[in-house]
Amino acid sequence: MNGVIGDILPVALGVAISPIPIIAAILMLLSPKAKVTSIGFLLGWIVGIVLASTIFTLLASVLPGSSDDASSPLKGIIHIVLGALLLVLALRNWRKRPRPGEEPEMPKWMHAIDSMSFFGAAGLGVLLSGVNPKNLLLAASAGITIGLAGLDTGATIAAIAVFTVIAACTVAIPVIGYLFAADRLRGPLDALRGWLARENALIMALLLLVLGVVVLGKGIGSF
Repeated sequence: MNGVIGDILPVALGVAISPIPIIAAILMLLSPKAKVTSIGFLLGWIVGIVLASTIFTLLASVLPGSSDDASSPLKGIIHIVLGALLLVLALRNWRKRPRPGEEPEMPKWMHAIDSMSFFGAAGLGVLLSGVNPKNLLLAASAGITIGLAGLDTGATIAAIAVFTVIAACTVAIPVIGYLFAADRLRGPLDALRGWLARENALIMALLLLVLGVVVLGKGIGSF
């Protein structure tokens, strides 16, 4: 169990450090319907993480486990493929980074946040956490690690819960904090939003590069 948690910890942090969802949560907190949309987004974010990680855990649980010498070629191949895809995404984000003096390009759906409903925000949360390519690859890596570990049902649920809590914390903390200290957090959240918007591509490129290498290393170590 502890070994599995150690393996999925960096992957969960990779999901947590996602500038665009954090920016979306902050914009919702600064919108006229802050409580409605931010809570919906947080719930959708959590549901997406749980669904993605659970699906990959179930799929991995039916695959052959490790052999007697503790090697797992299938697990290794899957992680090498996932690591390579993460490196491709890293390169893509590096190329998309704004040049000095250029304004960063944000997704068009952000302009609709002020008029978004609870269910619209929840659906957006699910899409960004469970369908977004980067987070989907990370959830796949975590789910495969958990599913091939041979844990019992209780330990599997606990591992998914730990992954979800860590992965969701960067959206949950500002949303929950804002509910209790809206006036104090408005200024810092707006400043954080601006910084994340400017540095989004660079943050994602470096994050995906590190995670890609980590997942590749995990794959190579499985042989």
